[in-house]
Amino acid sequence: MTEAVATDKKPSSSVMPQPDSFKGDEGTPNFRAIGTLSPAVNRKVEPFGAAFLAHARRQRHGRTFSEDDRIQALAKVKKTEDDEDGEISEPEDPMMLQRDAKDWKGQDHYAVLGLSKYRYRATPEQIKKAHRKKVLKHHPDKKAAAGQAESDSFFKCIQRADETLSDPVKRRQFDSVDEAADVEPPTKKEMQKNFYKKWGAFFESEARFSNKTPVPKLGNEKSSREDVEEFYDFFYNFDSWRSFEYLDEDVPDDNADRDHKRHIEKKNRNARAKRKTDDTARLRNTVDLCLQNDERIKQFRKEASQSKNKKRIEKEAREKKEAEEKKAAAEAAEKKRLEDEEKAKADKDAAKKSKEAAKNAVKKNKRVARGSVKDVNYFAEGDASAAQVDAVLNDVDKVLAGTDADELADLVAKLNVAGKDAGKVKGVFTETVVDLVGKGKVKEGEVKVFK
Repeated sequence: MTEAVATDKKPSSSVMPQPDSFKGDEGTPNFRAIGTLSPAVNRKVEPFGAAFLAHARRQRHGRTFSEDDRIQALAKVKKTEDDEDGEISEPEDPMMLQRDAKDWKGQDHYAVLGLSKYRYRATPEQIKKAHRKKVLKHHPDKKAAAGQAESDSFFKCIQRADETLSDPVKRRQFDSVDEAADVEPPTKKEMQKNFYKKWGAFFESEARFSNKTPVPKLGNEKSSREDVEEFYDFFYNFDSWRSFEYLDEDVPDDNADRDHKRHIEKKNRNARAKRKTDDTARLRNTVDLCLQNDERIKQFRKEASQSKNKKRIEKEAREKKEAEEKKAAAEAAEKKRLEDEEKAKADKDAAKKSKEAAKNAVKKNKRVARGSVKDVNYFAEGDASAAQVDAVLNDVDKVLAGTDADELADLVAKLNVAGKDAGKVKGVFTETVVDLVGKGKVKEGEVKVFK
């Protein structure tokens, strides 16, 4: 800290007159003073700023300008590293630092950038930050400034990793063969302990290759049958974008033999197709394994079997009931048929008997009618001649032929009332003849005796 003399200038609020001692100047005859100087005052002046701090730092540590700049550059790198997202920082494998940059296809690009735990989930921003952090740490110029003699091979690995992961197409090709991101299927013992967690992690890893999104989850023991069937249908028909170009054999440049170049390209195509087929078979076999050990599937099948058996039992019961009803209906129909046959037979017998009875009644009534004229001596006084008997019986037969059963019965009833009175008997027959003539059953004049 030093002391210095400073002056303060206080402007006047109004124009003050020139002092009498001021004579002015021949070149400035119109000059006028508008203020006066204040008295000198002692003030404290403190040094400040980046330049002073750098000077003080050099003086304190006894450094030269170049030494201080180098140390400050290293400190800046460290501060930049500390300011970066701590989640994209991970310890560097000494073996990885010694990698040959020429073997770039064999390197783990995510590990080189410190993104091993993120891998295919790493965002472009995380890749960018990780690359910047690695460059600040391993750039040859930085190492040289720090006095560290290091090969630039790992720096080239960093550049290759950034080139691969920053390009969406190249990154997808590398992700296709990134075995470090794969999750192995659970063992039989693991499946028994934590089936859904272990298998869920496996299928989540496989889901990164799906062209279709969203990808169904494995779920848990409470998942519905529809969700479980949707999950297995999705993975049995898995549409994968996974390709294997990253593993292709390098194709010679255009100056190489053209036939050899075509041979290598064909060889690469065949190798990719085989790997694709093998990968599809691998996933399908793994899905089979999961399905075979999924208790939900066993429960669904059991329920389906029970439901099927229930439907079968219900169907058999329904068919049995229908058969019994059909049998009962057939028996009822047969019983009714027999009853109808018996009734028809009884009715036939009754009708036959009735008809025979009626026939017998008609025969009897005819005998009565004929006997009635016989009882009155054929209406003759004394012995009736044969001609008289024939004439009366012929007319009686004509009357009987023209009457039906009811009319005959009515005639017989009247004859029974007439008894053996010849006049009354003849009157009954005469009345009947008149009625029959009126009905057109007997021709007029056809009956000679009863007129």
